[in-house]
Amino acid sequence: MTSSSTTPGHWRVDPTRELSGTITVPGDKSISHRSLMLGGIASGTTEVTGFLASEDCLATLTALRSLGAVVEQRAPDHLLVRGVGARGLRAPAGPLDMGNAGTAMRLFMGLLSGQGFDSTLIGDSSLMRRPMERVARPLREMGAVIETLEGRPPVVIRGGQQLHAIDFQMPVASAQVKSALLLAALGAEGRTRITEPAPTRDHTERMLGGFGVEVLRQGNSVLIEGGQRLEATRIEVPGDFSSAAFFIVAASLGEGPGLRLLNVGINPTRTGLLDMLLSMGADIRVHRRQDSAGPEPVADLEIRPARLRGLRVAEGLVPLAIDEFPVFFIAAACAEGDTLVRGAQELRVKESDRLAVMAEGLAALGVEHELLDDGMWIRGKGSGDAFQSGSIDSHGDHRVAMSFAVASLRAAGPIQVRDTANVATSFPGFAGLARHCGLKLVEL
Repeated sequence: MTSSSTTPGHWRVDPTRELSGTITVPGDKSISHRSLMLGGIASGTTEVTGFLASEDCLATLTALRSLGAVVEQRAPDHLLVRGVGARGLRAPAGPLDMGNAGTAMRLFMGLLSGQGFDSTLIGDSSLMRRPMERVARPLREMGAVIETLEGRPPVVIRGGQQLHAIDFQMPVASAQVKSALLLAALGAEGRTRITEPAPTRDHTERMLGGFGVEVLRQGNSVLIEGGQRLEATRIEVPGDFSSAAFFIVAASLGEGPGLRLLNVGINPTRTGLLDMLLSMGADIRVHRRQDSAGPEPVADLEIRPARLRGLRVAEGLVPLAIDEFPVFFIAAACAEGDTLVRGAQELRVKESDRLAVMAEGLAALGVEHELLDDGMWIRGKGSGDAFQSGSIDSHGDHRVAMSFAVASLRAAGPIQVRDTANVATSFPGFAGLARHCGLKLVEL
């Protein structure tokens, strides 16, 4: 039982060097998911502006409506979420279809594990292959009854369980696991402590604070007391840094005046890519904005072309850039000298095995590299063309597809990117925005 698949699309991206313009990227996907879920279990009406109306986030919206919350979509990016309270959700009429949204499935596992009714979570063919036990196991420790199919969806959550607090040491840094446990802990008895091996994105903690929930930070641990009430609030969703990443790298590799990106979220648990690119010699200027509401820091970014140097990436930066590594590998292929990434095994359980799929694509375009169990070694080209002409299979992974579109800025000939339909799951309008900046991208 899976959701319907999307017809694959294809791109042809011809070489170009010139890139310029001032752009705004769509709203942050992680924050959009969470604004719906927390607004749905709050008391009162939460107003969300800047919402990302992508397929992933619309799957969360549809699921929340199926659970009894009322969501009024006044415009694609402007929502009113009329919450029903922590115990006001109702049993859905059928399985909740998460589409391609791994974040939605894993967070809903936490949100629904303490409810009084059964739920079944499904997704598209890609999501149905992704591992879910890393979330299910600690939730079971809290008293949840969750069934998976050999560790993968469908995920069946049995209702009527009384959850209890746990002290959980996360074996792998994962914001999705942490967030699922925090959502479950809201309905658990006692104080839950979650300890991370390395910092991960903290959108859930920040947003819970905005809804009036006390979340404590003690060193590497996050603590939350069960039974706290959420009060409706107003949320301004900033531009998604993970979406901005493609244009940050593109502007660094291209020629011309570069790009200006407006209203981008710069949460320090998300911006490892900035640190890595700056260490490679990128010319990126960050102008903090003081006019945004909410707990998330926001900035306008100016990026100009620069000659990049290879980098040995510090493992502590890996969780802070986990979604940006596909496009970072494109930057590394264009840098002068070698780049080494280790400790990135989390990339193997994303929408695809991103290490293997990116290595396959780099090989197709003639880039010298070595695929490692937990990372990648890449020998950068330095000046001139870094990529030969070729055909890339994105394996339905939106970030892989967009990354190889960026490679056209340093390509010797056209690059064809196959299976691009899933770009709409996170970045609707990417192709048009890329063309607006100067990329010669044709949708086939």
